[in-house]
Formats: sequence, structure tokens, C-alpha cells
Amino acid sequence: MSTENEGNEVPPAPSAPPVPVDSPAASPRPSAPQGSGAATPPPPSAPPHVPAPQQDAVPTQPQGPAQPPTAGAAHPQAPGEGPATPGRSTFDTSAAPGHPQRPAGPPADGSWPPPQPPAVPAYAAGGAGAGAGGATGWGASYQQPAPKRRGRGGLVAAVLVAALVAGGLGGGLGYTLAKHDDSGSTTVSASDTGAAQVKRDPNSVAGVAAKALPSTVTIEAESTNGQGGTGTGFVFDTQGHIVTNNHVVADAVDGGKLTATFPDGKKYDAEVVGHAQGYDVAVIKLKNPPSDLKPLVLGDSDKVAVGDETIAIGAPFGLSNTVTTGIVSAKNRPVASSDGSGDSKASYMSALQTDASINPGNSGGPLLDARGAVIGINSAIQSSSSGGLGGSGGQSGSIGLGFAIPINQAKYVAQQLIKTGKPVYAKIGASVSLQDGTSGAKITDQGASGSAAIEPGGPAAKAGLKPGDVITKFDDSVIDSGPTLIGEIWTHKPGDKVTITYKRDGKDHTTDVVLASRDGDN
Repeated sequence: MSTENEGNEVPPAPSAPPVPVDSPAASPRPSAPQGSGAATPPPPSAPPHVPAPQQDAVPTQPQGPAQPPTAGAAHPQAPGEGPATPGRSTFDTSAAPGHPQRPAGPPADGSWPPPQPPAVPAYAAGGAGAGAGGATGWGASYQQPAPKRRGRGGLVAAVLVAALVAGGLGGGLGYTLAKHDDSGSTTVSASDTGAAQVKRDPNSVAGVAAKALPSTVTIEAESTNGQGGTGTGFVFDTQGHIVTNNHVVADAVDGGKLTATFPDGKKYDAEVVGHAQGYDVAVIKLKNPPSDLKPLVLGDSDKVAVGDETIAIGAPFGLSNTVTTGIVSAKNRPVASSDGSGDSKASYMSALQTDASINPGNSGGPLLDARGAVIGINSAIQSSSSGGLGGSGGQSGSIGLGFAIPINQAKYVAQQLIKTGKPVYAKIGASVSLQDGTSGAKITDQGASGSAAIEPGGPAAKAGLKPGDVITKFDDSVIDSGPTLIGEIWTHKPGDKVTITYKRDGKDHTTDVVLASRDGDN
């Protein structure tokens, strides 16, 4: 499966405010029948229902003929609701075609930069983002409509403008209808008496969201030439470090502008502490951070089970502080992701798959378990759209296949970035093919840029691996392709001892390998 997050081909691894309620149509005035000088009022077409009195029935005096309603009289109606307006960055994982036997790039063991990828998924954040804005809904009182109110604007100009236009149109139309309708209108609303006393279970979705939201931020990254987008991040420690995706902050790495906004509206300037393109993890730090930061609790992604409930927080299409729910629909899903641009490199992960709705703008946001602990970083989506984010096909959206970097891996990477500013990758010292296939990861005859396929003195060489060997298992994980192998290697740390199963001349062999390390993305 492959996703889009950065751009080169990646080999596929297997609001407008509601319009006020229309005033009830006034009953017609009585008209005089032809040939008569006196106007006889017709009976009302639909008299309002009158509930039976709660008492014994007793005879009453006969009543006179029913009087016709006067023009302008209106029956109460239930309030209606107006249309809602729609509202960058999650990887978009789209199925990709096959690729050349040996694309340019470093060995699949983790050497950097990684090999160029095939078709890919789109970022859950990054690129041109979108904001939300516009007027909020309003309602008319019994005799006079209430004035329209303006809502909070979004973060991205493109959608912000659309929202404001829609909001202005809807609000203006509603005011005009009310102004020219002298009959008045009524709305019905539930009493809010006691609403403040509603108590929710702290382990409910509402309870978890209320606790986690104050520790999430919406990130705006802008390059020196004005390009950028919107993503999400979450508080990692009390020193002001925020964890997010590399592709969320990539535009601001070289002298760009970076800001982080909390749900309460407080905005802070920030700077990039370190970023790992291969892992797609980055750490930023708030400038002059507040003293009351509350880091989110980190869970254990190794103990997650398929079917566990999930809660995702982010800013899909610029709509900050959005909460969606779902389940863990799969584990250890090999994902190669890129943003689809021609000069980007691939990122690889052995991802947690979730059906919680994740869209462009969710990238970098936390994927929580039912207790509110972070189990992953939302990073990519599989999309039915063939275009990348911001491409001619427009931004793609969720189809229920989202991918998150397991938090155990992200935590290790984040700690390395805070400590040294550079990522550390595990490697086996061998170059493998990135072609489509389900038989395994084949060691190529030649490495990147004419180098040896087996690094002299590296882990693979010491273990006796040779060009042409096909790696089929990495510990207990089945390997069906080069990208899958890379993702599995990068879930480990340098120095880890692993067992590799490979096929040579039709026979299976096993060997132990101690993983080496490589510093930095270059």
C-alpha cells in the first residue's frame, strides 16, 4: 500500500448561517361571493388543534360561527435549519502502478534519501489548507428577528473567503425575508435551564475529547515565498515541545513562519527543533510557552488490538478542534507515503489503520484510545482520488482508511530530535527492489548511484546475505515487498537483534542480524 505525503513515486506496499424559519402563510382574507353584497367569511381551512381540557366534559353554550383569521396571522412553527457550509493535510494513500526495478535512491535498509516511491497517499495535513468562517445562525423572536452574529474565522484564506461569502449571503437573505414579512415568526427552542449541570462520563468520547483538546494545537506553516498549509500537533512535554508530522512543518524549515494555536484561541510563534523526513515525524517548540501546558498521556501502540475504539483530533480542511471516532481496523499496515510533488521523498511506516474520519488538516494530530492515551500520529489516508492534495483533482477526503504512525516509534524519534535535532534510522546495509510483488524483498544486484548492493562490513554482509536473496520474514512479520521491509526495519532501533528469513535458489534460510544505524536524512 502506498500513500501520498511528499511526492516522488512511491512503490506501493502490499457556513452559511441557518436561514430563519419561514413565516407561516397568512390565511386568505374572506371574499364576497358573486351576486351578494355581504361578504360571508369562509370557514378556516385548517384550524389549529386544541388539546382536550383535563376535566370532565360539561355542556357548553353554543358558539357563534368561527371567525376567519385576519391577514398576517400566523401559526407557530418548529424552527428550521439553514444549510451548512463545507469547510490541508493528511497523506492520501492511493494505489500505485508498478515501478522500475531500481529507482534512483538509497538502499531500502534505511539509507537516506529513501528510494523513489510509486503511487501514493495524501497528507492529512500540509499543503494548502482551508479555514472555516462565516456568520453563525440566528433566529427571530416572536415579533422581531434577532440580529445575525458573526462566527469565528478559519485559518486558511482560501476557505475562509468561501465561508465568509456563504455566511454573508445566508445572513443577508435571512434578514431580508424577516424585514419584509410583517406577519412575524416564531421559533421553538429547548430550555437551557440546568444545561450547565450536565455531567458526562470522563471515559466517554465527550469526556476524553474535553480533556485532550486543550493539549492539541492547529499548526500553520508558511515558507519564505508564502506557500504553506495547516496541520495539527499535540503537547509532548511541559517545556513547550509539540509533536507533529514532518510534512506539516516542511514549508517552514528553512526560514519560514510557524505558529501554533490552542483551542482557546491563544497563538504562539514556534520553531522547528528537528524533523525526520523518512519517519514523517517532527518536533517544534513554542516560543515563550505558557506555564500550564499539559502533555497528552502516551499509550502503548504494541498493545493495541484490532477493534479497539479510536478518537482522532485535528483540523480537517482547516476546521480546527474537530473530533472524530472509529476503531483500529488493522495493524502493521505497510504504508509508503508522499505528497505527490515531483521533488519529494517517500516516508515509510508500519501503520495503525483506522476508520475514524481523517482528512487533509488532520496530519500530525493525535490518535487516541478509549482512555484518551495517544496511540498514534495521524499521517495519511487512502483516497479514491487519483490526484494529490492541491492538484488539479482537488483535495481528496476520507473514505474510511486512515493511517497513523504508532506512538512507540514516534516517541523514540521525537526524543532523538529533541536531544540531537537529527533522526536516527536502523538499517541492515542492503539495497532491495521496490517493485510491486508479494514474494518478498529482493536484494538488488547494485545499490544506489552504483554502490554495492550489500554494504561492506554491514549487518547484511556479516549475516551472509547476497544479491538475489529474497527476504520473506523479519522476525515474525511477513515481508511482501521492499517498502514493507523498510517500514519494519524502521520500527526497530539500532542495535536490535532480529531474525531474517530469506530464500536463495528456491530454499529457505534464516540468519540473525544486528541492526546498524544511520544519522540524519541525507
